[in-house]
Amino acid sequence: MSQAQPSQTQQAELAQLVSQGLVTDPASPKGRLLAASAQLFKQKGFAGTTVRDIAAEVGILSGSIFHHFPNKESILKAVMAEAILTCLARMESAVAKLETTPARFRALVRCELEAIHGISGVGFTLLTSEWRCLSADSQAEILKLRQRYEGLHREVLADAKAQGWTQVEPFLLRHFMRGALAETSNWFHLNGDLSLEDLVDQICLAAGMRPS
Repeated sequence: MSQAQPSQTQQAELAQLVSQGLVTDPASPKGRLLAASAQLFKQKGFAGTTVRDIAAEVGILSGSIFHHFPNKESILKAVMAEAILTCLARMESAVAKLETTPARFRALVRCELEAIHGISGVGFTLLTSEWRCLSADSQAEILKLRQRYEGLHREVLADAKAQGWTQVEPFLLRHFMRGALAETSNWFHLNGDLSLEDLVDQICLAAGMRPS
């Protein structure tokens, strides 16, 4: 899968998250470690990736990793958490600039697809593929973060139902949409005939909210 580069706006949003201490500076040693780990977890799976693999990818000694993280699972949890926080920040920023419900819905769909297809890094895809590799305590922490962006989706979908854009209950519609968006990772390609914008438009039409 080809990976598009973040826009200037996205880079500015990332810089703000870094300045707030919410995500790691990607240029820092810890940031490079997280990026390398995310790529390896995606390519080889969490179980198939060793600490030695990560160290070799970054170009450091294996023991140096433990200056930043106590174990391999804590790296995976950090990758997932920062992926969620990055996506959430972009969603909140996009929605805050828009007034109509269809436009807000479209913005949320686009942000989530960008995360799924790696425009903001590969960490978001690990939420599905490597979820079971987290301990129960780590899953609980990540779920708290996920509830924040799920809540944003359901808020917009509740407005859509109240305004007559859909008759489906927000909770159910969000589950339908989440599954459909995640499934695009199996057939949609950023360099294919269908552009990301076209895909977003089609999803909005399918949900009954025409592009605006």
